[in-house]
Amino acid sequence: MDNRVVTVSREFGSGGRTIGRQLAAKLNIPCYDYELIDKVAEESGFARSYIAEHGEYAAYGSRIGNALLSGHFVNGVANQDFLWIAQRKVITDLAEQGPCVIVGRCADYILKDNPNLLKVFIHSDLDSRAERIVKLYGESDVAPLKRLKDKDKRRAAYYRYYTDMEWGVAKNYDISLDSGRLGIDKCVELLAQLY
Repeated sequence: MDNRVVTVSREFGSGGRTIGRQLAAKLNIPCYDYELIDKVAEESGFARSYIAEHGEYAAYGSRIGNALLSGHFVNGVANQDFLWIAQRKVITDLAEQGPCVIVGRCADYILKDNPNLLKVFIHSDLDSRAERIVKLYGESDVAPLKRLKDKDKRRAAYYRYYTDMEWGVAKNYDISLDSGRLGIDKCVELLAQLY
């Protein structure tokens, strides 16, 4: 298929980013993850660090808290909303350029009208994810389970705020894979077959 796009949404620590990167390498197509941050920075003028922190995480768990505490742009548009607009443009442009894998940032919702879209959600049990984040990112002052729950809660709130849909609910995706049970390599293999 022309311009086939795979979006990978994921629970923190599930290996979704790794699966997306490996899938893209296997298919010999670009993967946009951290690269999105640079492109959105160019489009929006925001610092990379701001985009990394606010590009897929709600400031607070509620819609009102997120709106009130996200700050405002010069023209009265909330910074978070201005960032969403820039991010949406970048994701749409990348999908139009050719086949690719896009990790996170509500790309599944942004590209929902693309007939060549494969929407993927990667999840795993808490223990597997906790072990993975400690291995990848090291120990922290915050317990691994708390880190996982906080990141997932903020991702879910961001997703709900901008899409009015529930993050991680299977019916919102074409396929949902448990990376803890299947393993990273098997997830990549299955997605490559679906591509």
